[in-house]
Amino acid sequence: MVKSVKGMNALGGLVYSTEAGRTCPGCRQPVASCICKASALPEGDGIARVRRETKGRGGKTVTTVSGLLLSPEELKTLGKKLKTRCGCGGSVKEGVIEIQGDHAELITAWLTEQGFQSKRAGG
Repeated sequence: MVKSVKGMNALGGLVYSTEAGRTCPGCRQPVASCICKASALPEGDGIARVRRETKGRGGKTVTTVSGLLLSPEELKTLGKKLKTRCGCGGSVKEGVIEIQGDHAELITAWLTEQGFQSKRAGG
């Protein structure tokens, strides 16, 4: 069964099918076997913006790194290296690396040493 929405063509096409689950609006394939996401890079200017956030996290501090023009696999590898360097946990979500704790200065310095352009963002 295919779920449809009035004006679906204006919205970009099929979004969900009970047979295959979520579908990519670009190639109309199931998200797991999407062929267009492999060539797509995240948006940004290539400068790593490192910021410290607490909003919406129950008061917990998280350091985020965004703006890098890397593939999802490269972001995941870089996130693992950052977690090892900082000695803490974290994750990669939607092109943003999240590191638990306040490690903004350490991450900015390490990214610069590794050859990335980086700058502190926010307060």
